[in-house]
Amino acid sequence: MTFYDFNNQIGGDAVENQTALDSKSKLMVAAIDLMAEKGYKGVSTKEIASTAGVSEMTLFRNFGSKFNLLEKAVDRYHYSIEFTKIFGEQVTWDLRADLLMISRMYHEMMERNRKLFLIVLKDDELIGIREKAQKHPRTLLELLTNYFTEMQRRKRLIPTDAETQAITFMWMNYGAFMTQLFGASKITNVTLPRFIESSIDLFVKALSPS
Repeated sequence: MTFYDFNNQIGGDAVENQTALDSKSKLMVAAIDLMAEKGYKGVSTKEIASTAGVSEMTLFRNFGSKFNLLEKAVDRYHYSIEFTKIFGEQVTWDLRADLLMISRMYHEMMERNRKLFLIVLKDDELIGIREKAQKHPRTLLELLTNYFTEMQRRKRLIPTDAETQAITFMWMNYGAFMTQLFGASKITNVTLPRFIESSIDLFVKALSPS
């Protein structure tokens, strides 16, 4: 099973012909699956192309290099686009319901992309990609900060520093994801769903007007 259902992401590239788009997506997925198994340095462009069912020339024509291919995959499959849509269309301005939805979606997206995160985190040669990928958590931080600010305006949140609460929420969930990634069951019997419910209840109790 691949790290991501790339067919869900095709719609935004309608300017490209379908054949070229399919080749790009197949190359990205093949690269992620192979690199997750063998490491970034252990995979060649020829192997990626063969696994994707295209020629090596197609890889170079679309991406130029293995590094650029991975960089494009990180940019395409990260969560900022989806969260921008979620905040724009699905928030209900009910603090508990919204934070539960956001937390669950965050963990769903991070789990879906776990192979990608492991590849980028493990290889120091990919530090440039890690740095560029910071734009995605910055986007989420901005979305959460704006949400908490609006909730204060609506008198549904106590007066507080919105950005501080936003980054606290993000760090809390990122820490949970990383713990799950490297074997939470070896530390605790608390499940991820139970953690989400408990942490959101604490957040809501602390921030809701009495």
